[in-house]
Amino acid sequence: MKDAWRARIVARVGDLTEARVDAIVNAANNDLMLGGGVAGAIRSKGGPSIQAECDKIGPIEVGEAAITGAGRLPARHVIHAASMRLGERASERGLREATRNSLRIAAERGLKSIAFPAIGTGIAGFPIERCAEVMLAEARAHLRGATSIERIEFVLFDEAAREVFARTLERMTP
Repeated sequence: MKDAWRARIVARVGDLTEARVDAIVNAANNDLMLGGGVAGAIRSKGGPSIQAECDKIGPIEVGEAAITGAGRLPARHVIHAASMRLGERASERGLREATRNSLRIAAERGLKSIAFPAIGTGIAGFPIERCAEVMLAEARAHLRGATSIERIEFVLFDEAAREVFARTLERMTP
């Protein structure tokens, strides 16, 4: 079936830190400093081991991603997708590459499920409509290839954001 990839993508409202998946994705800066927003929630709920692992890895280039354990979170891993430099805004190139590299790392590890936030739309100021287009295009491209990933969740902070992702997904060509 041409668009079987669609059935493997879910957009829902929820708390990313409570997602029961193999990996959640942190909307990270390239220094891998877990500050505010999604990263702050991951640090707070997951515990200090996540930042300690990040300190051993970072910094990384914008567009790259790195994987750590998930501390006390239900997920097994956190993939840190660096879409921006600390204190700067997210760019489309950074978002696209960070999404692609997060999916690549998950597949290389043989993970079956991954959950993303709307990367860059919080303090990094990236428009949610364009975020949905970029992230969903990368998800579609990844799922069309050989991969271990069976489910990609977009765990969004409110119904308005979920609607943007759902509408964008519906409009995408197979």
